[in-house]
Amino acid sequence: MSSAKILVLNGPNLDRLDLRDSAIYGTMTFPQLSDFIITSGSALGLEVEVRQSNSESEIITWLHEAADKRNPVIFNPAAFTHYSYAIRDAAAMLVLPLIEVHLSNPLAREEFRHTSVISGVSHGTIGGFGPDSYRLALIAMKELI
Repeated sequence: MSSAKILVLNGPNLDRLDLRDSAIYGTMTFPQLSDFIITSGSALGLEVEVRQSNSESEIITWLHEAADKRNPVIFNPAAFTHYSYAIRDAAAMLVLPLIEVHLSNPLAREEFRHTSVISGVSHGTIGGFGPDSYRLALIAMKELI
């Protein structure tokens, strides 16, 4: 297995989970979600770093950094999932695997959420399992790397 740190990136509004519809996003705050991801990674013997940004340009910079450092990425692009070709292009530059994650199942929601511009450059997508989507992605990433 690679010793690369797994970068877990989160897009817009995930820092405000406690203010969003709990029927869709659950009841964890973002700090609780981050702790869950780090603990889940540690239990699998993985080093994990969690980041969140509401800024498209910051996420692109982080993806460039991950490509340069050869870090695998687990990515919840949130609303950027559906339209950010700039983020898609940055994600396509990754050398190691990318797994797309979502707390909810986008295909069970509004039609505009059914299209992901990120899926085409990811190794797989996991969604609909709440925080466990991240844990499942960590398990899959461990196998990929």
